[in-house]
Amino acid sequence: MRTKLMQLPRAVLVGEHVLDELPELVAHLKLGKRCLLLTGRTTARVAGERAAQILGKEHEVEVFRVTQASFSNVEEALALAKSFGAEFLVGVGGGKVIDVAKLTAKMLGVEFLSVPTAASHDGIASARASIKHGNGTASKEAVAPLGVLADIEIISSAPYRLTASGCGDVISKLTATRDWELAHRVMGEEISEYSIALSRMSAKIVLRSSHEIRGSREGIRRVVKALISCGVAMSIAGSSRPGSGSEHKFSHALDIIAEKPALHGEQCGVGAIMMMYLHGGDWQGIRRALTEIGAPTCAEELGVSKQEVVEALLKAREIRPHRYTILEHVNLSRDKAEKVARATGVI
Repeated sequence: MRTKLMQLPRAVLVGEHVLDELPELVAHLKLGKRCLLLTGRTTARVAGERAAQILGKEHEVEVFRVTQASFSNVEEALALAKSFGAEFLVGVGGGKVIDVAKLTAKMLGVEFLSVPTAASHDGIASARASIKHGNGTASKEAVAPLGVLADIEIISSAPYRLTASGCGDVISKLTATRDWELAHRVMGEEISEYSIALSRMSAKIVLRSSHEIRGSREGIRRVVKALISCGVAMSIAGSSRPGSGSEHKFSHALDIIAEKPALHGEQCGVGAIMMMYLHGGDWQGIRRALTEIGAPTCAEELGVSKQEVVEALLKAREIRPHRYTILEHVNLSRDKAEKVARATGVI
């Protein structure tokens, strides 16, 4: 049997007004006294500066401002962490901040805590980091957070578009898991039934709750828990397979092709509509749920052109070509790609 190391969060704290409990979480996990806290320009005002002040009462805290999820930012954070003698890292922000924090923590060989300020991505609790590489992004192996602290009050104050994007990312697991099962049947690829079940369950919960997420803190709490569960599913699998399939390939291709790409989760949601159509599944249900949530379901709502959607569908196979998905299975021609996009109302 193959040996597999599963990196899972040891403590998850989700609730309102829980940011003040950050020092207690650090003490509970026995992380030490010297902390490098990573945050962004906007997220510093939202929660980063406050988190530094709260931790600073009992710990030595140095702050690093993340400008983009890039290798240069990781190198700068790593240099600062080494010179400061950081014993642990805390990432307070969105996907860029948390991705830089988790990759820096891996390179430094220390633990990190994830403190999301928005429910926009599934990287909250995963061991993967999306880092800019050339015109696109590369998924890098990092470390899962030892702890996650999600303050629903802070996350609820973020622009709702970010939460809707997170919903698109979660719902897209319905096609990602189908792709993985397809690769198992056709290519004999090893799968993890436990991670597939967890990822798919999270997606179905958000799908069923689509009518009550907007304007509801309980709905946002449900989305946050689903995003954390998706991250855990990837940690169980030891790869991003249960969370990233053909719909993510489409999103990454659109990042390269589109003059002005939309948010990652928004693009994955639209991609999931088309990929579920190719799988012969309930793509209408995905489209209906995204509409109820207030997430984009077509090119116009994404802010991209019809031509860019078709080009992204064709280019998607070039993204992570070793990963077998429905796109490799059907081998889309330009005419077929346009037909899929039109049949699903994406263009």
